[in-house]
Amino acid sequence: MTESSTDRLRRLRRLLTLLFTAMNAFGLVVLAWLVIEADADQGRQRLDSDVRQVAATLARLVAADGGTIVTAYIGTDTVDEQCPQFAVLPGSAPRFEPYRGKRECVAVDDGLLNRLATEATGTNRSKAGYETTAAGRSVYAAADPIKDRGGQVIGAIVVVADAGSTQERHEEWVLLVVGGCVLLVLGLGAAGYFIAGRAMRPATAALEQQKSLLDGVSRLLDGVVHDLKTPVAGLRALAEAALRNPAERDELLPRTIRLASMMGDIIDLWPRRARVTAGVEELSIGPLMLDQLVETVVEDLPAQDARITVTTVPSRVDGDATLLRRAVANLIGNALSHGRAPGEEAEIQVTVADGRVVIADRGPGVDPDQAAALFERFVSGGGSTGIGLAVVKWVADVHGGTLRVYNREQGGAIFELALPADAS
Repeated sequence: MTESSTDRLRRLRRLLTLLFTAMNAFGLVVLAWLVIEADADQGRQRLDSDVRQVAATLARLVAADGGTIVTAYIGTDTVDEQCPQFAVLPGSAPRFEPYRGKRECVAVDDGLLNRLATEATGTNRSKAGYETTAAGRSVYAAADPIKDRGGQVIGAIVVVADAGSTQERHEEWVLLVVGGCVLLVLGLGAAGYFIAGRAMRPATAALEQQKSLLDGVSRLLDGVVHDLKTPVAGLRALAEAALRNPAERDELLPRTIRLASMMGDIIDLWPRRARVTAGVEELSIGPLMLDQLVETVVEDLPAQDARITVTTVPSRVDGDATLLRRAVANLIGNALSHGRAPGEEAEIQVTVADGRVVIADRGPGVDPDQAAALFERFVSGGGSTGIGLAVVKWVADVHGGTLRVYNREQGGAIFELALPADAS
């Protein structure tokens, strides 16, 4: 299936929107990651500052002399009853009686404390970072080795701060940032779609104009082809008659000339219709004898396998002769095509009186529910394009007249074209 230009423009708009959104989304993701990391680092620095302050205080209170640790001074300081909590442990150094702060701020298992003390004393280096207790609680812990005057490691100070509230606040901040980014991405997507649409509006307008122009050309060609069928058939019939009867050539020649003139009028009709509809040209309205116009049209139309009866009363109207000839020819041509029973000769009665042209046939008639739709382009009750009746309806409208269709009691359809009478 061939992709239309409109579909390609829509796909291009979606692609531009996707690229615009993706580029901005990437920038937002990087920014969000930096913001989240900065918040996590701030929380870690606050916890580290808290535990380092306690560890520094304990380092001044713990006495280390002769390979022994004295913790008696800790109990005289307020740090013993405050958070973060702490413990003085031997780790991998020579054993001594551990000391724990009086206040337990968070439940921490001995295994975690001893492991941290062992790592600090074993490596002779301070250690700090997030840890998880046996109960699954997040804590921030720092372990610093204790040295005697000779530089020998004899124990470790372990300080533990509850990181739960900090982690919860950080998680809320992450949700807020992620949610904000999602909303911004959606907003950017909508904005990108709008901007892409604005940017492509000239192309879309040009495409619509081109499509309208092509549709107009298509309608023009369809109309010309449709209306030329009848006079072309008439010319062929006249030419064949002239070949069969050379003696009648002088009589047939004027009819041939009139048909050729009609073909020229048809070719001019459709561009002229477009100009009249657009308001750039006016109709050539003038007084004319409607009965004579109809008789001439009937005489020139080919009527094989058809019997056309014309009844006229002198009728003078104001109108455009070229358009009215085309309208009458289309009505009679429609009756010739659809106004007969299968396999039978068409019987058409044409009546002209009081500015009205009434054409009755003996065909299948029309569906009353579909009668109004018959005058629309590409709508027909007999499988044709419906262009001819649409032209008749337009001619009636521009002349201030009417076009009606209804069924006759004896069977068949009646088309009635009514025009305003001559004002003079």
